[in-house]
Amino acid sequence: MTSIQEAASAFLSNKRVAVTGVSRHPKGHGSNIVYQRLRERGYEVFAVNPNAEEVEGDRSYHDLRSIPGGVDAVVMGTRPETCEETMRECAELGIHHVWMHRAFGGGSVSQAAAEYGRRQGLQVIDGGCPCMFEPTADVGHKLMRFAFTINGHVPRTV
Repeated sequence: MTSIQEAASAFLSNKRVAVTGVSRHPKGHGSNIVYQRLRERGYEVFAVNPNAEEVEGDRSYHDLRSIPGGVDAVVMGTRPETCEETMRECAELGIHHVWMHRAFGGGSVSQAAAEYGRRQGLQVIDGGCPCMFEPTADVGHKLMRFAFTINGHVPRTV
């Protein structure tokens, strides 16, 4: 098992990151917040939304396969029922770092998708948010990380 801190550090060391579930209507969408924060911190970030051509003023891609040059890591911010298909796509494309976003409620965590990814040799973080860890963290997200670790929404190990 790998500590969440080690897994988060490994994930965030990748500079080409796709974020699924980025909405055309950004208000209140966790995926949009993650997308914006990664972009602000200098990551080359790609929005994935099969129903949009553009989000956050940037081109949106319909799936991971359509991103030119591919990506090194994926943040899943979609409904849990779509995560297994995305996890299969990650495995097929050789994307080894996957983060299923979860803050409030169930988030994007799918136990079936996490198990599948791990069987394929992917490092899967099943909860929390990349914005809770350095170098993307802010005070608010650090406080959420503390609280959500206590209630189990941020795993201690992956």
